[in-house]
Amino acid sequence: MKRMTILTASMVFLGSTAFAGDIGVSISHSDSNLAVLVKGIKDRAAQSNQPLQIEFAEGDVNRQLSQVQNFIAAKVDAIIVNTVETSATPTMTKLAADAGIPLVYVNNTPSDVHELGPKAAFVGSDEKVAGTLEAQEVCRVLKERGKAKAADILIIQGVLANETAVLRSQAVHEVAATAECSFMKIIDEQSANWDPVKAQDLVTNWITAGYQPAAIISNNDEMAIGAINSLKASGLNGVIVAGVDATKEAMQYMKNGDLQVTVFQDAIGQGAGSVDLAMKLAKGEKVESPLWIPYELVNPANVETYLSKN
Repeated sequence: MKRMTILTASMVFLGSTAFAGDIGVSISHSDSNLAVLVKGIKDRAAQSNQPLQIEFAEGDVNRQLSQVQNFIAAKVDAIIVNTVETSATPTMTKLAADAGIPLVYVNNTPSDVHELGPKAAFVGSDEKVAGTLEAQEVCRVLKERGKAKAADILIIQGVLANETAVLRSQAVHEVAATAECSFMKIIDEQSANWDPVKAQDLVTNWITAGYQPAAIISNNDEMAIGAINSLKASGLNGVIVAGVDATKEAMQYMKNGDLQVTVFQDAIGQGAGSVDLAMKLAKGEKVESPLWIPYELVNPANVETYLSKN
């Protein structure tokens, strides 16, 4: 299917109207990182007078699978899923297809994104773009600070069963392999499972082992904040820290000078788009999939612009 990119949340299918039925929604976690996505889903549903039933899987892939099965048993008219583990999506896709219920994945790219079939779709952002923007900005800042000859880099990864973590990390490697950024040497990368406390412990272990990185590139902002807290506790200064998501907390860290790079993910637009696609599919209409919503680089120069967006 063709790729379609929308520029802002307001350009999603505003003409969509509710249908006589319910949409079941399963969100991977009830944490602050996904609060904006949930808000986007709720707001678009309210605008369309569309009933929703929202459940949270709290990081448990089996719990999420059960939620999808329960939605199917309840004969909902469409299902929206923000996946715990993208590797589990083929099972959910088959369950929904066998039941004839439209399925929309949102935010986390399903592993079967190009084999979803006519009654399923994905709306999100290209994760490799996020990792590329993040790493390229780190490269630029390192050059600006006179470290273009050699710079040791550490990568903090999310859940490795999640396509988001894999693609964002892969993009960092690809940027470091370019002629412009070949001075960036990735000396280690480990998963902290999207958890700031685990990220803090990981960075503390790295520092204890003798690592003195020029930059730490994290797959998301929460783990970047964990890295910052570890660096502060250890007294290691001057390390560039980068994340993804442009959460409000992260942008405050940026304003304070602790975070140098993040990438804005239009979660409101993703949430709104998922409801629009679910309603269209439930009414038997064809949709474009994947529906890509662009990432945008955030740094200290433009952070004020993005504080009001999340």
